[in-house]
Amino acid sequence: MTYVLLSVAFLAAALVVAAFAIARRGGWSLVRRGAAPVALATLALFVLTAIFDNVLIALGVMVYADDATSGIRIVLAPIEDFAYPLAAVILLPAVWVLLRPGGGAADDGD
Repeated sequence: MTYVLLSVAFLAAALVVAAFAIARRGGWSLVRRGAAPVALATLALFVLTAIFDNVLIALGVMVYADDATSGIRIVLAPIEDFAYPLAAVILLPAVWVLLRPGGGAADDGD
């Protein structure tokens, strides 16, 4: 299995849970309210991933087989590594919304 396929699987799973959360708990207003914080978290996680992945790869802690990656890299880090923080930033708010008490959308007072 390549890292690309593994990344797609993680992203697909996160998107399925997010779609379920949107459909079940608040529709697109939920997405509009959460867009800015999720975008900021995504940016922060991408910057941290770029820094720490490159450090770990440079130190030899992590090694990637060239034939298992797409070949696209940000310095030393394969682009596939950025799918995991993206999946996390999609999945975590979706799970949070689904685990909230009550059956409807979150009220604006929280």
